[in-house]
Amino acid sequence: MNETLKVLESRRSCRKFKPDAVKDEELKAIVKAGTYAATGMGKQSPIIIAVTDKKLRDEIAEENRKIGGWPEGFDPFYGAPAILIVLADKAVPTHVYDGSLVIGNLMNAAESLGVASIWIHRAKEEFESEFGKNILKKLGIEGEYEGIGHCALGYAEEPAKPAAPRKDNYAYFI
Repeated sequence: MNETLKVLESRRSCRKFKPDAVKDEELKAIVKAGTYAATGMGKQSPIIIAVTDKKLRDEIAEENRKIGGWPEGFDPFYGAPAILIVLADKAVPTHVYDGSLVIGNLMNAAESLGVASIWIHRAKEEFESEFGKNILKKLGIEGEYEGIGHCALGYAEEPAKPAAPRKDNYAYFI
């Protein structure tokens, strides 16, 4: 089996990260892989915001926790030191699909480099709020963007569990 297929079959979501920062060259390679995701009509509607600043990362985690309704002290990013936030231009009809493919590329690229990941939702709600709009404003990002998701990144504290068996009716061939 080739390396790409191995990565696709072995990637698992991580829910316990080491506090170590993701190496800069790995983070940049992962982000670059995200920019090569297929997009509808080649419009490249998504944008990626890489958050490694601990203070901002913790503020985003707190906002996400509140939206999710978890108790105080819960970290919805499971201690991951980096968060890649994917948003996409609402004016493009395929923006949700485009952003979803970006997150898939980010997670698979991370796996190929030995960096663990997990897709975390609630970016839509975050970036519809004043909290998220203020982040975009500070970055000089203008336009109508929808939060698609977060790709939390870091090094796994423990080995990934094996994949669950695939369901029998997952694929049909005609």
